[in-house]
Amino acid sequence: MITLIIIAVTCAISIMAFNNTQLFEKLLLSPYKVMHKKEYYRILTHGFLHADWTHLLVNMFVLWSFGMGLQSWFDQLYYGEYIASPTQHFLTIYLGGIVISSLSSIVKNKNSYYYSSVGASGAVSAVVFATIFFEPWQPLYFFGIIPIPGILFGAAYLFYSQYMSRKGGDNINHDAHFYGAVFGFIYPILIDPSLALHFFNQLVSFNK
Repeated sequence: MITLIIIAVTCAISIMAFNNTQLFEKLLLSPYKVMHKKEYYRILTHGFLHADWTHLLVNMFVLWSFGMGLQSWFDQLYYGEYIASPTQHFLTIYLGGIVISSLSSIVKNKNSYYYSSVGASGAVSAVVFATIFFEPWQPLYFFGIIPIPGILFGAAYLFYSQYMSRKGGDNINHDAHFYGAVFGFIYPILIDPSLALHFFNQLVSFNK
C-alpha cells in the first residue's frame, strides 16, 4: 500500500509541476539555494518532481515493480521480529534515499547557481538495491528482455554510475543513482547486522 501511496503523491506533484513553472522552480534541488539561502526543504521535495512524462513513468514503473517486493520482505522481517513497522522502514529507505543521494551533488555544486536536479531516481535505486540485497540472484531484465542476476546487474550499475559521473555531460545525476543504490543495499544491515548473514547465505546458494 505504501508503494502505491508514494507513486500517487509523486505523480500528483510532478504532473502539477509540469504546467506550473513557479512550483517546479520552488521544489527542485538547487545546491546553491540549499547552502546559501538555507532552503533545506529542497533536499526532499526534488524527489517528487520529474523532468517530463518519460522520466516520471520510468521511475514510477520501477518503483512499483520493486517496491511491492520490498514491502513483502519488510513484512517478513516484521513477523520475524526484526523490525517494528514495515511501513516506517519503507518510508525511511525511500525518503532517506532521496536525501542521501542528493548530498554529493549539493557538496559538489554548492556554488553553481544554475545547477539543478529533480527526480526520484536516488530513492528508486535504494529500493532496487535493497531488493537485490534480499534476493541477489533474482534476475532483473535489462531493457525488459535480457535476464541478468541482480547482484551482477547491481555491480555493473554502480560501475557505470561512477564512470558516467566522472565523464559527465549527459544531464543525468549519476551520483544520485550511485549513492541511493549504496544506501539501499546497506539499509537492511542497519536494521539488524545479522541480516548480513542472510545476504551471504543467498549469495553462496545460487546453484541450489
